[in-house]
Amino acid sequence: MVSSRIVPGWSEGLRVLMVAPPWYDVPPRGYGGIESMVAGLVAGLTRRGHDITLIGAGRAGTRARFLSTYGRAPSERIGEPLPEILHAARAYAMTSGLVVDVVHDHSLAGPLSAPARGAPTMITCHGEMEGEYGEYYRALGATVSMVAVSEAQRRIAPDLNWAGVVHNAVDATVFPFRERKEDWVLWLGRFNADKGAHLAIDAARAAGRRIVLAGKLTEKVERDYFDEYVRPRLGPDAEYVGEAGTTRKHELLAAARCLLFPIVWEEPFGMVMIEAMACGTPVVALSRGAVPEVVVDGITGFIRNDPAELPAAIEAADVLDPRACRVRVERFFGVEAMARAYEAIYRRTVAGPPRRAAESPPRSAGESRDLAMPVN
Repeated sequence: MVSSRIVPGWSEGLRVLMVAPPWYDVPPRGYGGIESMVAGLVAGLTRRGHDITLIGAGRAGTRARFLSTYGRAPSERIGEPLPEILHAARAYAMTSGLVVDVVHDHSLAGPLSAPARGAPTMITCHGEMEGEYGEYYRALGATVSMVAVSEAQRRIAPDLNWAGVVHNAVDATVFPFRERKEDWVLWLGRFNADKGAHLAIDAARAAGRRIVLAGKLTEKVERDYFDEYVRPRLGPDAEYVGEAGTTRKHELLAAARCLLFPIVWEEPFGMVMIEAMACGTPVVALSRGAVPEVVVDGITGFIRNDPAELPAAIEAADVLDPRACRVRVERFFGVEAMARAYEAIYRRTVAGPPRRAAESPPRSAGESRDLAMPVN
């Protein structure tokens, strides 16, 4: 069982146990938005003098002490339940006796161990909050403190045990800034209907622009969507180039006229938007989820309400200043700002009353507790 030491002073470094999902290395070699965020957070917290132990899968890729639950990340099994459960069980077993101040869990099953931990558990919610996911977080109740990655995400389920909102971040210095763009547009992500790759192709074609598509295509639901909606739309002006590794992804993001982000669900954040802007590439997106919190309409991209409005936005993208896109990321979505915000929430969580299942039973769905710490 993870145990907690005496509450440290504000200027004293914290001992943080960081639990990543099991699906990709940290940082990932290609796709892996959560893993990219975790890697950045570990780096930022380490620079701020905190002692980080990272649990993940695959190889060690950060300066943190690393404990691996899988010798090779089981990426090809993403979507199956057992790797996630086994990851959580191994993580709990291998941290027996570890002394930490707070556990920050980014996995799905890991928070089930929170009542047995001597240190408080905080979770970042990276996915959807409706349906069974929302009911899962309600069932965890006060055994965990929750952090949303956007105000849009928290608004969907305001009754949950929120400790604050912290936007995801990237280290802009690792992304190549390019002012002169090429005359094609980019869609990059996971091939799911909610991500709107088919809408991106239609919009680019209507604008008379070539589109390049790159992204994850491994799960059955992704292959089914691709075969029905994307493959029939491919042609000389719409090319799928596979799942891009880190170097290739950076090249694509830097060169594109704009990134298309025509999501049709309430996406809680969308890392690819800030990755594109870090490269000086504007974002043309539909106004769903956290898009209005990330993109400044008319400055770092264009936000539209209807897919029919996207072609005109694509045409207008070249009037936007690439430097403004980069500055937006540096000022509001940088790793240091994210690390500071999480540190503040860690300290509030550690200083608060102990949250044990026996002492603090889960709240009902109707109860509300708001401990918001807005950032940025």
